Amino acid sequence: MRQLKSRVRDVSAVILVSLYVLPLLWWGLSAFTPADALLEIGRMLRLDFSPTLSSFALVILGVEGTIFDSRQSLVDSTSVALLSSAIVLLAAAPMAYALSQMTFRGSATLRRTVILQRFLPPIAIVFPLVGLYHGWGLLDTRLGVALAHAALNLPFAVLLLKSFFDDVPHEVTEAARLDGASRGETFLHVVLPLMKGGVATTAILCFIFSWTEFLLSLFLTQNMRLMPVQAGILIMNMWGLISALTTTALVPAFIFVLIVQKHLVRGLTLGIYR
Repeated sequence: MRQLKSRVRDVSAVILVSLYVLPLLWWGLSAFTPADALLEIGRMLRLDFSPTLSSFALVILGVEGTIFDSRQSLVDSTSVALLSSAIVLLAAAPMAYALSQMTFRGSATLRRTVILQRFLPPIAIVFPLVGLYHGWGLLDTRLGVALAHAALNLPFAVLLLKSFFDDVPHEVTEAARLDGASRGETFLHVVLPLMKGGVATTAILCFIFSWTEFLLSLFLTQNMRLMPVQAGILIMNMWGLISALTTTALVPAFIFVLIVQKHLVRGLTLGIYR
């Protein structure tokens, strides 16, 4: 009976994983499929075609000035994601440390406020944000998009970093304080070095969330096209180009997930499962 349950569990796990993985594999296969075979499912299932890199060449090394050329989108998306992640870490790390290691008046209220901000959907802020950005001159700029992405990712980063800071024994910080270190010195020179893995995990997850954000990038940019927006402007009969572009966009996220895979469950559950 126990062996039967184990087999049922294994089969169920394979089926569940296949539901998520097979569409990605099919999408990746489409990126290497010639245009004449894309609409023939039988040929694709039989792999009755010669793989080609022409779609990748067109979207990555394509004709400059056309909608196919995505080189600038790669540069803009990378710049925005890196800048957004840096802003988030600079703001979230001190706040998370304070919520974790310090007791002060209003700390519980602040913690609840951070959690509530996590549930704020982007559509709720996009229209007033467009008005503010128009007045501030931040529309269609990397800084403007990075700040918007940082605002969305900040609650997540605070809660995740707090779960990592909670693992630091109070005896460590108390010993540093007894040796004469200030709170700032304790945070910078004692606690942060212990949290390198947690900080790296948070940075990578924030990078991925910024890299894949579509709604804010769509409304806050006009001439600048980030990766999700660039994929969205390709018309629907360009399946090979869309597949190549989105497959290229998945590569950094896939690599980063492999790097932080042992912290991934904890990151996506905000530290509930440790």
